[in-house]
Amino acid sequence: MGWAVSDSAARIIIADDHPLFRGALRQALAGVVAGATIVEAGSFDEMCAALGAVSADLVLLDLAIPGVQGFSGLMYLRAQHPDIPVVIVSANDDPSVIRRCIDFGAAGFIPKALDAEEMRTAIRTVLAGDHWTPADIDLSAPVDRETSELVKRLASLTPQQVRVLMMLSEGLLNKQIAYELSVSEATVKAHVSAILQKLGVESRTQAVIAAARIVAAGQVPTPSAA
Repeated sequence: MGWAVSDSAARIIIADDHPLFRGALRQALAGVVAGATIVEAGSFDEMCAALGAVSADLVLLDLAIPGVQGFSGLMYLRAQHPDIPVVIVSANDDPSVIRRCIDFGAAGFIPKALDAEEMRTAIRTVLAGDHWTPADIDLSAPVDRETSELVKRLASLTPQQVRVLMMLSEGLLNKQIAYELSVSEATVKAHVSAILQKLGVESRTQAVIAAARIVAAGQVPTPSAA
């Protein structure tokens, strides 16, 4: 796939907000890439900072890391760093979620329920330049045309457009988005116009609804208090 790297030279970012699971991933990596440089990040912003400081060969990304909604973190990474393979790690192992991750450009998907040896196999496979998903996932199964088209349209957004769309989804106004991104309101308006055109919708509300359909599919169900 064009991203195979030498184990001993690998630079890997683990982006997950749970220290215990980051430790488990570190342990799994130790059995595969003993000489690798491993950087940990506990949020989306920390991950972005790490990517700016390290020339990464692989990112292990928690689908629900703080600072993202649904697949927005993956979408941002694939747009901003298209040459870096991204493996999603998630407690949500629903087949439709795994399929969406691959559709959005993930190189692999590791359910958090996997044991360490299976995680090593997954990481080794991706570092060799191939994709990896659980064996029982059929990626060849057809998906509905409307959703597939929406995925393609969302995947065409630039990194900044992804961030603007997610902020729109949070209900932020143009001036608030401009402040958060340190850009002018005119720049935000230009991004919004481009988003509407790429998604084939006519209003901010329609864009948010379109994004929400994909976001909802990527969310990890919250355990009940019972």
